[in-house]
Amino acid sequence: MKHYNDFQIVGIDHGYGNIKTANTVTPTGITKLDAAPTFTKNTLFFEGSYYQIGEGHKEYLADKWQDEDNYLFTLMGIARELNQEGITSAKVYLAVGLPITWVGRQRESFRQYMLQRESVDFKYEDKLYSVRIIGCYVYPQGYAAVVEKLNEMTGLSMIADIGNGTVNIIFVSNRKVINTKTYTEKMGVNQCVKAASNAMMNKLGVTVDETIIQSMIRYGKADIDSEYADVLRQAIAEYAESIFALLRKYEYDPKMMRLYITGGGGKLIENFGSYDKDRVTIIGDICASAKGYEFFAAAQLRKEGK
Repeated sequence: MKHYNDFQIVGIDHGYGNIKTANTVTPTGITKLDAAPTFTKNTLFFEGSYYQIGEGHKEYLADKWQDEDNYLFTLMGIARELNQEGITSAKVYLAVGLPITWVGRQRESFRQYMLQRESVDFKYEDKLYSVRIIGCYVYPQGYAAVVEKLNEMTGLSMIADIGNGTVNIIFVSNRKVINTKTYTEKMGVNQCVKAASNAMMNKLGVTVDETIIQSMIRYGKADIDSEYADVLRQAIAEYAESIFALLRKYEYDPKMMRLYITGGGGKLIENFGSYDKDRVTIIGDICASAKGYEFFAAAQLRKEGK
């Protein structure tokens, strides 16, 4: 969250696997509860209903503005950022993002979706928040995550934003996006999780909990038998190679360009990919896009004289 004049800029990255703000990460599972919960951790109360957030993740949906859950996640994200500063009432300017090839088609719909209520009262973890949402900017995912690296991008560079649902590919020439060379593929980390789960069933006849696969992806290890671990490692390594095959499909040449990898899939590539570390940079901060949205929003507000 950035302080700007008399309001707060709150960047929120609406991923399929996690909702990220500049300082927080929350899995996107959400369940409407029948009654007030006994424990209020990660619970939202809005318009007479309670919601439990943070267990599991959402399935892929191309039009994010058609999913009402994203608004609930936005309220949660605002609350978590305000809580960092000990604030419960604020004017908020939202900064959010979409896959780069969706921005032209969905930007205004997503912006209006975020602005559906100017004043909103809700509870998060049993604390009452009163918020005025006074504006919203929508930026391309991936590009925002590398804002701190832009000065390095002389010559030709490729950005690969590997999320849970999609992979966004962006070509950059001398710090500027090549608008005719941006791509989005439905090949996110969730595809890897499914492939690893299938490999365990097909080769060993066992069902594996998703948290074990996620641990292997993030840390390169999990507290399981070595036979099970070997099957998971092979499946995840094969997915990592398929990512590089996808990049080559879009003319990735490691000798010609530098590669910047962002998103939750960055740890997967770091742990299981085969690449030249001198020419590939992995942005390890999963909150980098949300921070980039805030940076771009502050710059745009200054430019517009607000």
